[in-house]
Amino acid sequence: MSSAAPIEPPVLVRVLAPVGRVFLGFLAVVGSISVFTFRALTHCVTPPFYWRLTLRQMMDIGYYSLPVVGMTAIFTGMVLALQSYSGFSRFSAEGAVATVVVLSMTRELGPVLAGLMVAGRVGASMAAEIGTMKVTEQIDALTTLSTNPFKYLVAPRLIAGFLMMPLLVLVADSIGVFGGFLIGVNKLNFNPANYLTRTFEFLELKDVVSGLVKAACFGFVISLMGCYHGYNSRGGAQGVGTATINAVVSALMLILIFNYVITELFFSQ
Repeated sequence: MSSAAPIEPPVLVRVLAPVGRVFLGFLAVVGSISVFTFRALTHCVTPPFYWRLTLRQMMDIGYYSLPVVGMTAIFTGMVLALQSYSGFSRFSAEGAVATVVVLSMTRELGPVLAGLMVAGRVGASMAAEIGTMKVTEQIDALTTLSTNPFKYLVAPRLIAGFLMMPLLVLVADSIGVFGGFLIGVNKLNFNPANYLTRTFEFLELKDVVSGLVKAACFGFVISLMGCYHGYNSRGGAQGVGTATINAVVSALMLILIFNYVITELFFSQ
């Protein structure tokens, strides 16, 4: 007696099955990140607090990121002044250069570029450090010593990122506007007093606040992605490298997504 031949699934099922697997995998990742975020936030607001570790992370995220953020901001402001002048001169609106520079830096370029630079520097560092501790079982050793890994490793980094990014963005905004001022006065022959007047004439508190809100959100996202991917790394050195790449890429994508969302909240009519 011959056995029955296996039944082939319909063509539509074979086509949609990979899509379903990808979608279910995406939902699993979202759920994992949501649970990790909830646990991390819980430990951020409940004692005990490791203030010395938090201060060290604030130094690493804030102070040691100043050179790269400052260099990025000043050249962005300078290029923005040149490009704005080149465009506005076609419509005899050169006087708007100062306003465009300050609004672009405070609303968008300051927070976004600072976030991208810090994500590349700090997010990768966090993922590599925590990932190395994970694959070498140092995190298990912390648990054995009755030290909560979320309290000791994750919470200080989240608090530091949330607090230091707005300060970095304030510095980036100031340096970027100063870069535009240098180009406007020394190369484009603007009057310094008139340039400064036009800089602050149309600047509103909402413009600065929206950038600082973005910065705080970006700082939290960068720290969260670095900690999450490092904490969940697997497979030795290769796994740590993969976690580092994933931390940076996911942080960059979330920065751009949240940038749009916050802009929509502040400036939609």
